[in-house]
Amino acid sequence: MLLDSCIGKSVRKTLATAGYDVIWSGDWDEDPGDEEILAQAFEESRILVTLDKDFGELAIVKGSPHKGILRLVDLNSEQQSQVGLTVLSLYGDELSTGAIITANSTRVRIRPPD
Repeated sequence: MLLDSCIGKSVRKTLATAGYDVIWSGDWDEDPGDEEILAQAFEESRILVTLDKDFGELAIVKGSPHKGILRLVDLNSEQQSQVGLTVLSLYGDELSTGAIITANSTRVRIRPPD
């Protein structure tokens, strides 16, 4: 899993503790931009977790390849951890096949891969 830098750093620890292989782009020397982040997640077969809707637009409008995108909406860091873990446990298979999932504390919307 690759966490975008907009995701709280504490989420990395929560997901790693739950057994996920997690990289946080906030640890990188510089932000390479959304296209490069999505490309790296794809190359490493990682689900991308973000707050940014631009990744979905890259995938849908531009057709950028990806291995699943989880977009968390209107959540603080603690909620990001909780909702992230829930979505990954319930919908991890869908994500790993390329779904784009948008989730908040009360709703999950799944766009299956084309």
